[in-house]
Amino acid sequence: MKIYVLIKQVPNTTEMQVDKETGTLKRDGVETIINPDDLAALEEALQIKDANGAHITTITMGPKKAEGMLRELLGYGADEVVLLSDRVFAGSDTLATSTILSSYLKDKEYDLIIAGRQAIDGDTAQVGPQIAELLGINQITYVTDIVKVTDKSIVVDKETDDSIVTLESTYPILLTMLSEANTPRYMNVKNIVDGFNKEIIVATNKELNAPLSKIGLKGSPTKVKKTFTKEISKKTEKQVVTPEQAVEIVLNALKPYRKGLQK
Repeated sequence: MKIYVLIKQVPNTTEMQVDKETGTLKRDGVETIINPDDLAALEEALQIKDANGAHITTITMGPKKAEGMLRELLGYGADEVVLLSDRVFAGSDTLATSTILSSYLKDKEYDLIIAGRQAIDGDTAQVGPQIAELLGINQITYVTDIVKVTDKSIVVDKETDDSIVTLESTYPILLTMLSEANTPRYMNVKNIVDGFNKEIIVATNKELNAPLSKIGLKGSPTKVKKTFTKEISKKTEKQVVTPEQAVEIVLNALKPYRKGLQK
């Protein structure tokens, strides 16, 4: 079985800051981590490999410095790592990102593509489904568990608003995983050592040939008008009250807003 896992390197949300002048995230000097949902996706791929045998390739789009993260992925047990890196990719929104990733995948052979549900620096949950649509393959999102894997099909549990449903699909298929689906394993020494001897495959748009009109900042239909962080004021009021009194205080505070809604 051939599995591709989509991985994103994201800023640690506890360290995120917004540039007040440009409205964009400050990424320089900010600690980066592997997106939690994507790490759950990698763990699911590794469990399939442990049980049934598989070749796992991870793909990330980003700058050259993402190579350090890719070495980590080899340490977890990935067989191959790919970095899509080109200046023309900069500023891509979710659709442009999906176009870039699908441009790489369109000529590849695979049974399964696994991605995290969403990235913690965007929370859109759009990239996985968009890639499936661009590739014209089946997709199941919000997967909580991979129940059964056979040569011809896969059975998964999917979370909905009010229940868990079990679905089966033939290959090829793209799944998006929830971070709660599993507990990612630790890297092991052998994989870490072996990883330093493995090549990181780097592909630019010269290899992908994605249309420039559909990638990068200029090719992104989503335009961010404004971003801001909520200013924290030291002017606070603390009251020690009973639950009943707390409800009364909240209702009184909301009265002006309720009147506005009624109008």
